[in-house]
Amino acid sequence: MNLTWSHAVLYVRDQDKMLDFYTNVLGFEITDRGPIGENAPEILFLSQNPDEHHQIAMIATRADEDPPNSLNHVAFRTGAFEDVKALYEKLQALDGINVGPLSHGNTLSIYFNDPEGNGIEVFWDTPWHVAQPQGKPWDITMDQAQALAWVQENFGEETTFEPREAYYARRHQA
Repeated sequence: MNLTWSHAVLYVRDQDKMLDFYTNVLGFEITDRGPIGENAPEILFLSQNPDEHHQIAMIATRADEDPPNSLNHVAFRTGAFEDVKALYEKLQALDGINVGPLSHGNTLSIYFNDPEGNGIEVFWDTPWHVAQPQGKPWDITMDQAQALAWVQENFGEETTFEPREAYYARRHQA
């Protein structure tokens, strides 16, 4: 399995200040934003790379002033659907590791913790893009064709659901 770096999600105290820094100082652009759920904080998705929906995301839920662990999770992309399934099976055998399959429409992911509780996501890209944030648990026992049919059934009615290539072609033009 060959994993590649994808993105990090940060807990922040001052979202406006952080957004100003990441956009005006580091040159990121906002690609999506919205509440995580009902009565939940907003998540901001940022990227510099027109081929990546987001490289950094921020959730303004940090209240403490100490130098905390501000990291929600690190994410890794894999090029094969079967790698996600194989890793899921491998993680099931480990004590203290909690694994949850979640699809965002544009990915089929598993979220889990490392032995010290740090969040990790490993995902495989679907052929589609859909605006974020959103996520639905998926059945990891499905094969690739079944999982892709499930994604279409569960996210295909979204107005932003489109082929991945169309979304990234527009990002390249911007």
